[in-house]
Amino acid sequence: MLRYLIRRLLWAVLLFVAVTIVTYIIFYAIPADPARLACGQRATPECIKRAAHYLGTDRPLYFQYYKFFGRLMPFSFRGGPHLKEPRLGRSFTNRQSVNSVVAHAAPVTASLVFGGAVFWMLIALPVGILSALRPRSLLDRIAMVFVLVGISAHPVWIGLLFAYFFGFKAGLFPITGYSDFFAHSGDTSAGPVQWAYHLVLPWATFAILFAALYVRMIRANVMETLNEDYVRTARAKGAPEWLVMRSHVLRNALLPVVTMLGMDIGIALGGAIFTESVYGLPGLGKTAITAIDSFDLPTTQGVVVFATLVIIVFNLIIDLLYAVIDPRIRLS
Repeated sequence: MLRYLIRRLLWAVLLFVAVTIVTYIIFYAIPADPARLACGQRATPECIKRAAHYLGTDRPLYFQYYKFFGRLMPFSFRGGPHLKEPRLGRSFTNRQSVNSVVAHAAPVTASLVFGGAVFWMLIALPVGILSALRPRSLLDRIAMVFVLVGISAHPVWIGLLFAYFFGFKAGLFPITGYSDFFAHSGDTSAGPVQWAYHLVLPWATFAILFAALYVRMIRANVMETLNEDYVRTARAKGAPEWLVMRSHVLRNALLPVVTMLGMDIGIALGGAIFTESVYGLPGLGKTAITAIDSFDLPTTQGVVVFATLVIIVFNLIIDLLYAVIDPRIRLS
């Protein structure tokens, strides 16, 4: 177990370094000058030179990357709470701390992604299991139509439909905006109720595609597991049906689902930009698009670094949960 953890952590560090390097290379391959953009339309050579020195873009690429990566190190002398420069640097456009930008946007995207994951699992689990227990029934046929629609439709199109019918026409939910989970003193527009109320439509939009995929996967896994020898043996011994389903069928059929859930959380972080765009949510996707449009390297790099860390940590947790879900798995 210890050797497995060490290998996974080393691989995570290598992946993290590779992602930051690739981000830098891609950004500098774009033919744009942040110093010229900072000076505006009436940029003079003197202004561009001063702006480049102030932003640090007049130094070689490897030196800029060295400064950035040095600030990320826990015991680095270049970054930290006691120094002027934040660990993720400062924005090229407004010199705002990227730490605060990411900290402000991350809870919005996290609320959307993890709330959407709960939403699609609440839909996929019962529908997928019931469809597997009653194949070719009316419920099974309706579920397959839902799968086809969910896989084929684009999240932007679904979001616009939901916003029009449930938000604009019916007036049941807000179309745009985000409410904080924690209410401040005297602020009645925040709190858990308002937070969930503003995210119902984004969650539903975000969950349609993944719920359709998971319904099909759960249905196929449960149907396959029902035909296994150990399930027939358990039934032959007189075990109750609920015990067979809980201990023999679902525990083995849902193991691939946990694997896919760990990977799909990372995919969902990238796909959240479409839902955030439709409903005007100030999340990481919107922040990244704004930074890319203005060629703001520190903000772009900060969003990528944060998303990379979240994906790596979450996948590591999922891998470790394998041994808990299925006792047959033993990590050497």
